[in-house]
Amino acid sequence: MRASVSTGQDLGMPAIYLHLLAELLNTIGVDEQDLLLRVGLDPARLQSTNLRVSQPQASEFVTRAIIESGEPGLGILLARELKLPLHGALGTAVMSSRTLGDAMELVTRYLTLRVPHLKVSKRENGSLAWYLVSCGIDLGPLQGFIMDAMLFGCVSMGAQLTGSVVDGLRILRRGPEPAYFQRFRARIPVPVEFGATENALVIPLARLSLPVRFTDDQLAASSRAQCEEALQQLTEDAGFACRVRRVIETSYPFPPKLARVAGTLFVSDRTLKRRLHEEDASFQQLVDRVRLERAADLLRNTAMNLSQIADALGYADAANFTRAFKRWTGTSPSQYRNTWKAAGVGKKTAERVPVAG
Repeated sequence: MRASVSTGQDLGMPAIYLHLLAELLNTIGVDEQDLLLRVGLDPARLQSTNLRVSQPQASEFVTRAIIESGEPGLGILLARELKLPLHGALGTAVMSSRTLGDAMELVTRYLTLRVPHLKVSKRENGSLAWYLVSCGIDLGPLQGFIMDAMLFGCVSMGAQLTGSVVDGLRILRRGPEPAYFQRFRARIPVPVEFGATENALVIPLARLSLPVRFTDDQLAASSRAQCEEALQQLTEDAGFACRVRRVIETSYPFPPKLARVAGTLFVSDRTLKRRLHEEDASFQQLVDRVRLERAADLLRNTAMNLSQIADALGYADAANFTRAFKRWTGTSPSQYRNTWKAAGVGKKTAERVPVAG
């Protein structure tokens, strides 16, 4: 028996995918900004390539998107928008592979980084390679959407890598064909067979030797190392405090109330406090950490004045924000901004914010 979305491990979903979905909704006449805010997500935060959205919020957004758009095939539509660079280090590693087979090996190993709870396993049968896709948790309404986006996205990925749709590629889907699929069948460039016992990509073994157009051995090695590091970090970030933090990071309005975060995660206020205490954390500590990191980012990368930053971070005024920032870092926001500019690091990768001891 599989765990449900509310009881299983929540590794989150990359925020950028929900941003893409929101843009897609806009093109078909849905007020995506209003929908995001109703779910409690900050549209601006979803554009980050580093943040992940809690699974309950992602599921609620997708479910409402399908209902309000009247389009159950949103996953197929999204698959067309999934360009390889949007997949972070995994996308870079795949793009710089030597062959299609090398790229699929990376997808098999690191898919969890981009699509939590989906697992790919390879099986060879005669002249065919079967890449079986399974899900170890009941994702509810999110499951069909994710499976559509992943499988049909791989068709697009193959074309991006090799320059054309991979000859002989086909898709197998479990269960009966959904009614909405007939509207898409003519636009999908590979055969799709429903009623199979597994969800799978089936590729002729000979096609796995197809060269990738963007091969770069040095970039492939460095990006694969990044994938390994990210996979280890994701595993370490599987605790309850990280689940709470994900909700805080993408919440609108900011900062969210404890009761709202607890409701999002399907626990009581008391349980949330207890479970954070068990991990030597507190809700206020997590809020303050997110506030500090967002404050530092705004000071480094925007021209917003202190009053505007204070408002964005949920402070009553600039004075309260300044006192909190100085307490956290030992320096004032203005000094921090001036030091950053003087050091000439404004265009470099953001450093970890120093926290006063």
